[in-house]
Amino acid sequence: MSHSSLSRVFSTLVLISLLPADCDRGQRKIVHVHEDETGDVIVQTAPGVVTTHRGGSIVLPCRFHYEDIGGDSGPMRIKWSKISEPASFSDVFVALGQERRGFGSYKNRAVLQEDGPGDASLVVQNVTLDDYGRYECEVTNELEDDTGTVKLDLKGVIFPYHPRLGRYSMNFHDAEKACKDQDGILASYDQLHEAWLGGLDWCNAGWLQDGSVQYPISKPRDECGKKDNPTGVRNYGYRHKDDERYDAFCFTSNLNGKVYFLKTYRKMSFPEAAKACEDKGDTLAKVGQLYAAWKLQLMDRCEAGWVGDGSVRYPIVNPRMKCGGLEPGVRNLGFPSKKYRLFGVYCYRQEGNINPQEKIAEVINKWKSNHV
Repeated sequence: MSHSSLSRVFSTLVLISLLPADCDRGQRKIVHVHEDETGDVIVQTAPGVVTTHRGGSIVLPCRFHYEDIGGDSGPMRIKWSKISEPASFSDVFVALGQERRGFGSYKNRAVLQEDGPGDASLVVQNVTLDDYGRYECEVTNELEDDTGTVKLDLKGVIFPYHPRLGRYSMNFHDAEKACKDQDGILASYDQLHEAWLGGLDWCNAGWLQDGSVQYPISKPRDECGKKDNPTGVRNYGYRHKDDERYDAFCFTSNLNGKVYFLKTYRKMSFPEAAKACEDKGDTLAKVGQLYAAWKLQLMDRCEAGWVGDGSVRYPIVNPRMKCGGLEPGVRNLGFPSKKYRLFGVYCYRQEGNINPQEKIAEVINKWKSNHV
């Protein structure tokens, strides 16, 4: 985020007083925390929102000031925590005086911005899918403390998912693992709702990050909850995480690499396809990687190919009848026999293995897709 962007962010900060109503103002310092909402000026209770993508860097804004009205407050303590559903907290970063400590996956990725007095903002580098969510900034001295919250959002794409076992075969924990295995995380309600606003229509109910089961309907029909019911995100409520089984709605963000269709002289079985990618120094693309390539890199390929979970799919940005219909999307041909059915293959190449010429070609192809 540029310095000018930060200035715009902090220009909308709203002051929240920390002083309890029954405290003695003459005996303590008053600490204030500011929260931010990008865009319109916010009310006091509105949480802050910042947006980035996987692999990016982001500033989680938090500012404070205090009024010196006597007494020694001691060193200022700044603590950042991640808020999990429904209300559990995990440590992210703590600063006390000159001491600094990051926790878990944030170690060596999170630092205080410290852009002048009263800046408790946290800089998170190389953002991951798991960083998505709400964070709490707590500013404390020996006499006063208060907190502000900010939400870290990610640009990305939702993809519905079920494994080879078939529809409605996963409990909540299976769904979490399935999304992870396919380069994603379970989607939040906000992410699913945004995808529905963008036209996502899916007739099968799936787990979300908060343990609820929902599905988005843009085109009501009898087989999807009755034709007369309104459009929207249909909600089954919170279900038993161990005993009940549904599909999953996964979320992924931009790639730290590239998906490509491997040109070969013949079609291949699944084991042959996996080896063909391996021979190039790459791996079979995961479902989430193919969705990210389709949505965020505008990959358009009218050729069915194996992907990592044993399914056969292909991405279409510019719909045409010969390529599966008139809607854009990732076409899914299911889970054919890995041994006897023959298809092409989609491989994935890590960022460090991509040469400059490939990057230039990718930019040109993306421009062409936008101007066809």
